[in-house]
Formats: sequence, structure tokens, C-alpha cells
Amino acid sequence: MIQIARSVNEVAYENTYYIYNEEHVLIVDPGSDTATIFSALEQIGKIPAAILLTHTHYDHILSVDKLREKYTNLPVYVHPLEADWLGDPMKNLSGLSHNAHMENLVIQPADYFFEDEKSYSIGGMTFTVVETPGHSAGSVSLIFKDFVVSGDAMFQNSIGRWDLPTGNQETLLNSCKTRLLVLPEEFKVYPGHGEPTTIGMEKEFNPFF
Repeated sequence: MIQIARSVNEVAYENTYYIYNEEHVLIVDPGSDTATIFSALEQIGKIPAAILLTHTHYDHILSVDKLREKYTNLPVYVHPLEADWLGDPMKNLSGLSHNAHMENLVIQPADYFFEDEKSYSIGGMTFTVVETPGHSAGSVSLIFKDFVVSGDAMFQNSIGRWDLPTGNQETLLNSCKTRLLVLPEEFKVYPGHGEPTTIGMEKEFNPFF
């Protein structure tokens, strides 16, 4: 049985998710609060199998290399369009002028690239990756048996920003409508920020749809 837990990071109130079975845990979008992430993993008590990135804006990747230091040979998965963003502060947005208060973020290269509509089995857990661009060029969502991790594509009663580099509102709306809202209405949605929701709730109440 697959379970999911989350912690909320101080920077941008970004959600880190822990998806786990009896033996392993997948870490999705490890944000700023490294100590909290380590504590959550210790409490879950499973072997980390991979880091999965829905996209590579700085608030979603701040603890990637710290996790790699603690857990040897922990692979990182990312969409190829954002692979070089990990090591480029301007592309991962940590180097922008309004983020002058923080250090430029340079993360080591990812190990594997996601492919659209491909199913993956990692640590005994199977999921399908679908591209959901619009917030950023390489944004993806992760579809499990009865829930989806939507990154910054779709939130509770909202959608992600489209005013950042490579963002586009029309593309984002199309991603949500053709890749997410087609899922069963009872599917839980775990977004990159904010509270969980369901596909049915978003079809009925999200003002963007």
C-alpha cells in the first residue's frame, strides 16, 4: 500500500512530499527546510529510493544536494528541458534581483530524465509522468494509482503562475485541462503549494475552469 505525507517549507510555503510503501520512500520537491525533511524521513523510517522533481524553481530544489550528501547514490529525476536549470541560478530563479537576499543556488546534475507518458517503477512504486508545462517549460505531474502530484500546475481553486520565464497562461490551462482534469474525479491532487484537493473539486469550483 502506497501512502503519502508532506511537510511545508518556510521558503514560499512549498510542499515536499514523501510517497512510501513498506520499504522505500520517494521524495518529491525537497524545499528549504532540510532539518524538517530529514526528520520526516526518519519518522517514516523507509529507505529513500529517489528524488523526483516536478520542476526546478529554487523553492522546490533547495535541499536536493543535502539529501544526496546524507543518502549515498540517491538518484534525481527531472524533465530534460530543465536539467540545466539546476546549475544555473538565473534559470532556477535564485539569482534574480529580488532574491538578492539568498545565495545563488547551484545543484549538481540530475541522474535521469523524465519522459512524457512513461511509467516508472522505483522502490516498488509505480507512477506515470505527464508533461504539464505553462508554469515552466519542463513542469511535470506524477500520476499514481489514486492521486496525482501536480507541482505548480494546479492548486486548490487556482493554477500556477505563468508570468515567470518560459511560463504561458494558455499553455498552463491546456496542461490542466488535458492532463489533469481528465483523471477520475475522486483522484486526490497534491499541489506544490497549499492544501490537497481532488479532481472533482477543481472541475466544479476552480474559477480558471
